[in-house]
Amino acid sequence: MNASDFRRIALSLQGAEEGSHMGSADFRVDGRIFATLAAENKGYGNLMLTPEQQAAFVEERPDLFVPIAGGWGHMGSTHIVLAKADEDSLTGALTTAWKLRREKNRKTKKRSK
Repeated sequence: MNASDFRRIALSLQGAEEGSHMGSADFRVDGRIFATLAAENKGYGNLMLTPEQQAAFVEERPDLFVPIAGGWGHMGSTHIVLAKADEDSLTGALTTAWKLRREKNRKTKKRSK
């Protein structure tokens, strides 16, 4: 898989839109980021996961999923190695990040009312 595949799959998710964050492509639902291509030049896509989801992905496929270095990684941000991904693994990972963002968006909207 490559960045074009990442973009295609991310944008196939309901309500997903492409934006830009600090000069890199990002993918949002309801205006909030669930994935980026900020490390595309290193062969990664980035997923916004929970630390627990990140741990499960890394445990299952340490060749495919790598925690992002530093604080973002400690909060669950995770690289996916695009060259090692297949359609199913990339779709599953992006769908997980998208679902998490939608759930967080719904909780935030409920609290603000």
